[in-house]
Amino acid sequence: MNIISIQNNIGLPKYKQIILSIEKAIEDGKLEKGDRLPSVNKVCLAFTLSRDTVLLAYDELKKRGIIYAIPGKGYYVKSTETTITQKIFLLFDELNIFKEDIYNSFLKHIGKNVQVDIFFHHFNVPVFKKLLNDSHGNYTKYIIMPTNLNDIVDSIKTLPVNDVIILDQTNSDLKMFPAIYQNHQKDIYEGLLKVKKRLAKYKKLILIFSGFREPLGMKLGFETFCKDYNFDCEILTDFSSQSITLGNLYIIPNDRDLLLVIENGINRNLQLGEDFGILSYNETALKKIAANGITTISTNFELMGKILADMVLKGIKEQIENKSALILRNSL
Repeated sequence: MNIISIQNNIGLPKYKQIILSIEKAIEDGKLEKGDRLPSVNKVCLAFTLSRDTVLLAYDELKKRGIIYAIPGKGYYVKSTETTITQKIFLLFDELNIFKEDIYNSFLKHIGKNVQVDIFFHHFNVPVFKKLLNDSHGNYTKYIIMPTNLNDIVDSIKTLPVNDVIILDQTNSDLKMFPAIYQNHQKDIYEGLLKVKKRLAKYKKLILIFSGFREPLGMKLGFETFCKDYNFDCEILTDFSSQSITLGNLYIIPNDRDLLLVIENGINRNLQLGEDFGILSYNETALKKIAANGITTISTNFELMGKILADMVLKGIKEQIENKSALILRNSL
């Protein structure tokens, strides 16, 4: 028990004194990887503490990856790296250039003494649920990208409400959690409104929307805009068997579909921006120069990563909308 020291009336909560004592014991070599910690009951009896106080200390060390628990046996040293102040579970839907921008920005602003473990659910509900279940109690923060998956809210609610941040898409069922998100319905509506005069030259506005990965808000915002301003419109779930119709504008959230449309235009010797138009989603460096410039509606992914880091470091509990902008180029 000599590895733990508790003092009264020093202005430091006793659970934090337990944490500091164990950290110091590890740093001094009194505790090594695999060593067993004093049991919760022994610490309670030795210092007249409540079980909640000791469990709070042990749980924080567990979340930071310093100790682990074996049910029925006790707590053991998992890592001697005590400089890690936070251990973060980061769950993305898939890896693409936009998520990479968020991730790199987040790492840049989160600081050095933070461990970030990244996972991907690939729009698979059982995988999503398993990853959350397996991670439960092992992290100080859970950053979760729920996309448009169904039947996952209850799984998220099993996590400590104060330790969860929702990323990119949120909804009314997740309103109890802080979030940094895009308002896709508003973004596409306002983006189209900014170029309404240019859109008038097109016969039809066509949204290529599979509904699998793309946020539903895009479709709703597109339909509302076309209805409000009397634009002839259509929604395609797939372009692979389609061909460009002269005089139409193609609104394309997915870059795989963007490639198909551009390739179809090239094969038919059509002039982008003259014979047909393209409005893409999500800004990348390549879209600045590809096909003489692709118009995009995009949020600032680097800013999203920075705000996310601020939310973790400052304990921000708000739902923050990351603004979007339309970047006009020759494709429109």
